[in-house]
Amino acid sequence: MFTTLIVQPLYNLLVASYNFLGHDLGFAILALTVLLRIVLYPLAQAAMKSQLALQEIQPKLKALQEQHRENREALARATMSLYREHKVNPFSSCLPVLIQLPFFIGIYMALQRALHGSSFELLYPFVAHPGTLNGVAFGFLPLASPSIPLAVIAAIAQWWQARMLVTRRPPPAAATRSGKDEDMLALMNKQMTVLMPIMTAVIGATLPSGLSLYWLVSTVLQGLQQRWLFQKQQSKPAAS
Repeated sequence: MFTTLIVQPLYNLLVASYNFLGHDLGFAILALTVLLRIVLYPLAQAAMKSQLALQEIQPKLKALQEQHRENREALARATMSLYREHKVNPFSSCLPVLIQLPFFIGIYMALQRALHGSSFELLYPFVAHPGTLNGVAFGFLPLASPSIPLAVIAAIAQWWQARMLVTRRPPPAAATRSGKDEDMLALMNKQMTVLMPIMTAVIGATLPSGLSLYWLVSTVLQGLQQRWLFQKQQSKPAAS
C-alpha cells in the first residue's frame, strides 16, 4: 500500500523529471522537492501560522499561569479556552516534520530504486523508460554515496530555519512563579536549535547524498516560506 500510494508516484515523478531535465538526476531531485513543497504548502502554511499564534499568546499564557498558579484544573481549562479563542494548536511545531516523514521515506525508497536502476516495472504507461539512470548529479556529485560537505550544508540550513523560529519568539514577560518553567522551555528550544542540525549532519553523512540534497532544498524552501510569513505578519497592524 505504501509503495502504491507514496513510492510509485514519487518514483514516476523522479523518472519523468529526469527525462525532461536533460537526464540529470540532481535536477530531477530539485524539481521533485519543489513539487512536494507546492503540494504540502497549505498544510505547512497552516502549521506555521499556528506556531506564530502560539508565540503571540505567550504573555497571555504567563498571565493565566500567575492567575491560576494554585489551581491546575482551572489553569488547564483557561489555557484550552485561550487556545480555542486564538485557534492555536500547541502541537503544531511537530506537524511539518510529521507531514514530511512519509514523503522523506518514500523519496529514499524511490531514490534507492532509481540509483540501482531497478523497479522500472513501477513506471506508469505514460512515463518514458529512460533505459538507465545516471547517478552523478550536476556532473560531479555521486548521489548513491554519502557526501559529508552536503550533509554539513544541510545542517547549516536546518540551523538557519530553526533559529528563525527561536529569534521570532516574543521577549519574556515579567517574572512569575512559572519563570523557571519558561526558562527551561527556552533552554530546550535553544538545545533543539543545536541538536537538530547536528542530527541532520550525522545522519546525512551516512545516507546517499541524493537524500541530503532533497533535505537541503526542502529545508531552504521551508525557511523561505517562514521568512515570507513572518514578514507578512509584521506588516499587519498590531492587534489592540
